[in-house]
Amino acid sequence: MPDPTAAVPDLDLRLVRYFVAVAEQRHFGRAAEILHVTQPSLSRQVRRLERQLGARLLDRTPRGTRLTEAGEVFLPRAKALLRSAAQAAAQARAAAEPSRIVIGYTTGLIVTPAVRELRRRHPDADVRTLHIAWNEPRAALLDHRVDAVVTRLPFATGGLRVTVLYDEPRALLVPLDHRLAGRESVTLDDIADEPLPRLSGDPEWNAHWRIDPRPDGSPAPGGPVVDAIEDKNEFIAAGQAVAIVPAGFAFRPDLTTVPLDGVEPSHVVLATRPGDRDRLLADFRKLAEAHLAQPCR
Repeated sequence: MPDPTAAVPDLDLRLVRYFVAVAEQRHFGRAAEILHVTQPSLSRQVRRLERQLGARLLDRTPRGTRLTEAGEVFLPRAKALLRSAAQAAAQARAAAEPSRIVIGYTTGLIVTPAVRELRRRHPDADVRTLHIAWNEPRAALLDHRVDAVVTRLPFATGGLRVTVLYDEPRALLVPLDHRLAGRESVTLDDIADEPLPRLSGDPEWNAHWRIDPRPDGSPAPGGPVVDAIEDKNEFIAAGQAVAIVPAGFAFRPDLTTVPLDGVEPSHVVLATRPGDRDRLLADFRKLAEAHLAQPCR
């Protein structure tokens, strides 16, 4: 009887991950930086994958990289393949190491009190922490990189279990020599014409942190598009923009915050996968609600 797997290509998941990075970034250079490899090496690895598949997946253009028709077809399946592999590995680890948990957190949020208490209660457990980029909480959970994450809304929460830990007032971030620095508070009217940066690729996040549209329906002022929070801070320090941020967030010494009146607070939450019933996760959820119910400064 013929082997039904004989014609199945022996795909290297590392190469699949490289292709997905380039496809998402639409640029070999940016993908190489994210993957911590050189651009020539990344190009070679993608060509290896294309040879394995027998199809060209990407075309270089003067403006970056675009998917071929084959690439468009392969991309969602590649993402599903990587996700399935991550889930399989996570489930295997869970079966072999029932006392292991990875707790994620995003920039400016502290999980130490709850993590320390969890380790005290479960001295034989492997309790780990992992910093997650501002736009990755959902992906990190679904990919099983973390079992829980403490982060800020908004992000896509469908299919996740989300608990609000506390509300956090919002403030205006400005350079020390800005005309509003040192004020007791400001309102949206005070910054009606001030440019606000936009983080690329997340309309919901930008709408929340730029308050766009404004309560009267007018659009928020434009501003530079950046890929990282650090780049946003550089624009602000240079006097080219201001930003709406969580109050009390620790920033560079050449920046300062001013309380922003008349806006809803941000929400710090604990997010987990809804079907997980691990005892460590259940204990961490209780400890997070007890120890992380207010900002840790």
